[in-house]
Amino acid sequence: MDDSDTAETVEEDRPPARRRLPSRRSALIAGASALGVAGFAVGAATNTLPFGESVQRLLGTASSGPTGQLGATRVERVWSAARGREVDLLLMLPAKSPQKNLPMSLLLHGLHGSARKAPPTGLQRQLSNDVTRRAVPPFGFVAVDGGDNYWHQVRPGDDPMAMLLEEVPRWLRERGLGGTDGLPFACTGISMGGFGSFLYSRRRVERRQPVRAIAAIAPALMTSWHEMSKRKAFRDAADWASMDPLKNLSATKDIPTGLWCGTEDSFIGGVRRFASEAHPLVVHTGRGKHGDAFNRTAVPGVVGFLGKYVPSA
Repeated sequence: MDDSDTAETVEEDRPPARRRLPSRRSALIAGASALGVAGFAVGAATNTLPFGESVQRLLGTASSGPTGQLGATRVERVWSAARGREVDLLLMLPAKSPQKNLPMSLLLHGLHGSARKAPPTGLQRQLSNDVTRRAVPPFGFVAVDGGDNYWHQVRPGDDPMAMLLEEVPRWLRERGLGGTDGLPFACTGISMGGFGSFLYSRRRVERRQPVRAIAAIAPALMTSWHEMSKRKAFRDAADWASMDPLKNLSATKDIPTGLWCGTEDSFIGGVRRFASEAHPLVVHTGRGKHGDAFNRTAVPGVVGFLGKYVPSA
């Protein structure tokens, strides 16, 4: 029984002369409540609501900011020649109709992850709210499927770094995102993606196209080959050393960097070592293990940090 049925049952107990028709607003709210059940099921997964702003206001879910938009997350399947397969392309936008050439940050997922699993809980809402209240300039995130190879080529025919450097800018340009050149202005990474964010940023420096900022959440900065070798992502210790951020600190030393990591995370040793030797602008450690329970606490800081480096229109 929905709300409109309940209201009708109550009215039946009143004398006929006193029966009143529900107001237009009451009828709309009653109908919207049924719509909300299905709508919130979708919205919980995407942080967007699949109905108009007028209904959102009746349900009490419309943004209190000047735009009244909750942002949008879009996922498409695209062909990656660099990886030799179709991959998901996830676009996290601060508004449903973003500005042309909206600046974008890469968002690199962790081991056994994917583009769809890349965003930590609350990222879409934090981004949309901060942009709406003008706490940060408008920007978005782009994530792609990178496999489990620490964002470099491990096997012939599968090169996720080439995908990031060559294909992602084209995909963004085709969608009117990422500036006129489609280049992400920053790189954000979680766990294995944190390792990848340093490697990607290093490659951008080598191309004389440096990113403006690096944000790494619980980056997989390991201090022993014994541990890294279990990932089967490098030929040998020398191969790993050639790409390890801890052994190549100077490669990204001029790029503003932020680090977030839980004190019970297995990577905290490497993070502390990086912090003591590289002196990043932001270092936040707090109680927490490796996973989303800690990652979600880093979201406000990450959005605020990246917001300082968004290129002007």
